[in-house]
Amino acid sequence: MNNYFDTFYDWWKNIDKTIFLVISLLFSLGLFFSLVSTSIIASDKLNTNSYYFFLKHLTFVSIGIFLILILSLLDQKILIKLSVVLFLISFISLFLVPLIGVEVKGSKRWLDIGLLPRFQPIETLKPFFVIVISLIISLERKNLYLKYLMSSAVLVPIIILLLSQPDLGQTLLIISVWLAIIFVSGINLFLFAISLSTVCSLTLFLVFLVPKFEYIRIRLMSFLDTSSGNNYQADKASDAISSGGFFGKGIGEGTLNSRIPEAHTDYIISVIAEEFGVIILIGIILLYLVFSYRVLKKINFTKNNNYKLILVGSISIILLQTFIHIGVNIRMLPTTGMTMPFISYGGSSIVGTSILTGIILNLTKRKLN
Repeated sequence: MNNYFDTFYDWWKNIDKTIFLVISLLFSLGLFFSLVSTSIIASDKLNTNSYYFFLKHLTFVSIGIFLILILSLLDQKILIKLSVVLFLISFISLFLVPLIGVEVKGSKRWLDIGLLPRFQPIETLKPFFVIVISLIISLERKNLYLKYLMSSAVLVPIIILLLSQPDLGQTLLIISVWLAIIFVSGINLFLFAISLSTVCSLTLFLVFLVPKFEYIRIRLMSFLDTSSGNNYQADKASDAISSGGFFGKGIGEGTLNSRIPEAHTDYIISVIAEEFGVIILIGIILLYLVFSYRVLKKINFTKNNNYKLILVGSISIILLQTFIHIGVNIRMLPTTGMTMPFISYGGSSIVGTSILTGIILNLTKRKLN
């Protein structure tokens, strides 16, 4: 018993308590909003128990907290080795999606295997992808450009599998994270510009010339042409934020969660702003900024290049997802199914975010005994 107490004491003494407090607040806010704003409406739509979605959300958050504790307790070298194994398992899961995946709303992005709950493999793959790419870039006695080529060899199969689903949003997210890592690693700016141009050209080709991605083109055209009438969900989300004003309509007084189908996942920020006001939205954004600042501050003092790249990739995923989610909700970006880290309902998203957070807490610990 004393050994467990000593281990926990050392863990608590060495972790960044600001980061831990912020993620605890964000998870708690996600649970609170799930309970008072979205759970009952979502359950009514599916004729389930009134607290069905809240209880599922609570279950996944509990699993997430357990993962955070385990990953942040591990020895850093063991964490890296374990992550490589888990990357391979996640990649195999992603490979199985086109073969035995479950199709939802025209896209095959989910696996439903045996007793396991339905999950989205890309969500668990992203944290370990960051570690594998960072390991490759940090290899010693290797030509820098060879390392970029090796990292591309890891990236390309994942892109192909994501595009086959199709999931252009996650594809662009994981490419952006890869670009962030190689940029911080010290890549030649000319080569980086070529890589960025290639990504942009490929995206335009897929959106405008490949029939499979016609839905993306329709969303983009609808976003640019507000009079098209094809922006129902985005219009209702931005209207909800406006109607909520600075202090909101009050708990249970919002209407967005009953008017669009994915309010508890893709439009959770609009639901929150409508009922609790823009002031709460500003507070949530400040929490993400504090979280990011603490991680970036730790990166500045980290001497291990591998750990530095891992932290850059990890915080990039959280920041990009947050930016995209809020951008869609305020009609700054075209509609895409991107959850809000820590706050949105969704088991795969919560587990993936928890893995990222556990890795961040581990690599930002003070080196004290």
